[in-house]
Amino acid sequence: MKGKLYIVCAPSGAGKTSLVKALLQADPTVSLSISFTTRARRPGEIDGKDYHFVSIDAFNAMLERSEFLESANVHGNYYGTSQAWINQAICDGKDLLLEIDWQGAEQVRKLIPTAVGIFILPPSLRTLEERLTSRAQDSQDVIAKRVQAAREEISHVNEFDYVIINHVFDDAIKDLISIVRAERLKTSLQLERHQALVNQLK
Repeated sequence: MKGKLYIVCAPSGAGKTSLVKALLQADPTVSLSISFTTRARRPGEIDGKDYHFVSIDAFNAMLERSEFLESANVHGNYYGTSQAWINQAICDGKDLLLEIDWQGAEQVRKLIPTAVGIFILPPSLRTLEERLTSRAQDSQDVIAKRVQAAREEISHVNEFDYVIINHVFDDAIKDLISIVRAERLKTSLQLERHQALVNQLK
């Protein structure tokens, strides 16, 4: 039985990375797809675990060889997902999670229409700006640009299957875990997994 692909999208500062990390800890059967990126490593990030950090030339070479399931330019940096790795993992029955922006999500849905789209919203733009400021990683000019980009990102929320508002983190992670569990309980999948039981019970 094939695995399920989950797409998690959110504007910068909405808490997507923290929610995804909590989901992976709560459900070890879900694996995170590691994207390729040209952006610089942030403090504490590990190459091959958080991202595959590559040069612009290396990224463009992969792009020319059509190796990406999706790719996008986000805040001046390039991101891409290995198509061969995703396809193999799904065929092996693994449930995968993609942390990508709306551009990448749109590309993935065209190639894998069964992918489940989940959008994370902040409770307000003010909260979003406060979270970005508390990171102490960007200048006020960069933060202002990220807030503007967030408005553009949020305008695509209606393209997703589920929406989670990350106001209280514990509630948001429960919502995210519930989505994964609900998807696994769909009739078509349950009948495929437990056909022998169903036949026995009829």
